[in-house]
Amino acid sequence: MKLIKLLPIITICCIVTATAETLYQPYTTSTTPPSEVISKLQANGFEIAGEYSPYDETKIIVITSNELQTEAAKSDKGGYGAIMRVAITTNRVSYTTPAYWANAYRMESELPDVATNLEKALGSESTFGSEKGLTKKKLRKYHYMKMMPYFDDQVKLGEFSSHTEAVTAIETALKAEKNGIKAVYKVDIPGKDETLFGFSMTGDQEITDKSVMTVLNKFTGDIEHAAFLPYEILVSDNTVYMLHGKFRIALSFPDLSMGQFMKIRNAPSDIKKAAKSLLK
Repeated sequence: MKLIKLLPIITICCIVTATAETLYQPYTTSTTPPSEVISKLQANGFEIAGEYSPYDETKIIVITSNELQTEAAKSDKGGYGAIMRVAITTNRVSYTTPAYWANAYRMESELPDVATNLEKALGSESTFGSEKGLTKKKLRKYHYMKMMPYFDDQVKLGEFSSHTEAVTAIETALKAEKNGIKAVYKVDIPGKDETLFGFSMTGDQEITDKSVMTVLNKFTGDIEHAAFLPYEILVSDNTVYMLHGKFRIALSFPDLSMGQFMKIRNAPSDIKKAAKSLLK
């Protein structure tokens, strides 16, 4: 009799434990043909914020929506979560998994409605990007290893007298394409002095999108992680920030060993220097 009474409690405990240990992957494989991606995204409430091709046979589509922007406005520097990224590599389509990135950016919700609409638009065959996946707890406190940066250890690129002045400075610099840095998109967060920019790295430098991905793709298996790109700059109030490369790259490739990470050891600092040069 005592065992029978305990069974419901044991069952509930098991359910709670299973829920707490949900594992998230950074990317989701789509079932939609490349030719239908944009039309299906738009039909399901997404706006195309920007597009670019970082290297041959690869196209990145950056999307936003009212839902994404509303949720982004609710948390400190939540602007990073105002977009999702879709990658088309030859005949394969993949996109950033909303819950993974929402937790990593410490947003208030895991964006369930965004995930539902993305699945309606692009389908969901499987998730990938980490062999085991990461828990919500791990993502919300994510850092690659001891002494490495967290989400809130952001790089301060500059400070201005107003939000408008800061946004204008970034827009002007991106139009000039200094050091091969080009604008990909701009998204304003409603009801908040926060604007997110996406930028590409081109040219002959070792830190171009193509050169960094050429190295990283050697470690990721068959499915490419192209939806890792592009990098972001966030203007929050009157200050310009970017995520530390050692956080942003590691978050996108969480299974990289230290030896593999060392193959691009100069990329985080060099990308930071290039971004800072925009405001000089």
